[in-house]
Amino acid sequence: MTDTLDSLFAEAKARFLAAHIGEAAFDARVLISGLLDLPSAAFITRGSDPVSPKHAARIREVIARRAMHEPVHRILGRREFYGLTLSMSKDTLEPRPDSEMIVEGLLPHARRFVLEKESCRIIDLGTGTGAICLALLSAVPEATGIGSDLSPGAVETAAQNAAYNGLHGRFAAIESDWFEKIEGRFDIIVSNPPYIRTEVVASLAPEVRDHDPALALDGGADGLDAYRIIAANASGHLVKDGIVGVEIGYDQMPVVCGIFEAQGFRVIERVRDLGGNDRAILFSKNV
Repeated sequence: MTDTLDSLFAEAKARFLAAHIGEAAFDARVLISGLLDLPSAAFITRGSDPVSPKHAARIREVIARRAMHEPVHRILGRREFYGLTLSMSKDTLEPRPDSEMIVEGLLPHARRFVLEKESCRIIDLGTGTGAICLALLSAVPEATGIGSDLSPGAVETAAQNAAYNGLHGRFAAIESDWFEKIEGRFDIIVSNPPYIRTEVVASLAPEVRDHDPALALDGGADGLDAYRIIAANASGHLVKDGIVGVEIGYDQMPVVCGIFEAQGFRVIERVRDLGGNDRAILFSKNV
């Protein structure tokens, strides 16, 4: 019997349902269309098309991987984020749509800096794939940015993503432990830091626990280690009227606000994610 798009989709969906994967149909569609470089509409218009034995075997290999809870975009090796195509590695978080919300929150400020002085300098601490900084640079052509990360592999991945998306001329990737090797001042300091309590990491969904790097997940005993470091050091790297933006866990709004306020910052905006949960906070420095 010849394999078709429809038959392989049905096979994948059944495997994923049996593995208790919540979005079985969606994942099957994204995985197969991504492997075959097809638009998702192909499952409607070309479902009866035959699939070669070589491609069918490859699809079954990745179906088995997803059934073991390896994330779809880890399997594909790339993910779309704010109109960019980003590659991932074992050293980077998978960029997720909710992180686009902090980009939306920061964009008006980046554009304001450009209007005021024809430039905007951005640093993304713990940059991973470079997603947040690169998204801001793609939307604001006058901006330049640095992506810093403690992981050499993440630094390499971010640099590759900048090159792939034509942003390498305005982006530099630097290996640094937070601000340790960072010089100068920035209009925007942004970070999606590790914020999960150490004791919770082992209980995360396998898609996260087994595939996202622990360095990007584990925020210390109370999940707040990175916020304390950023809040304590941001002033020395921020221009007058500059902005600090940090992503947070859904229940961390009050305590993260308190950490920054204790260092002389004030909240200027609270950002919610696509599910309506607290996702990020933007601060400016009290003067």
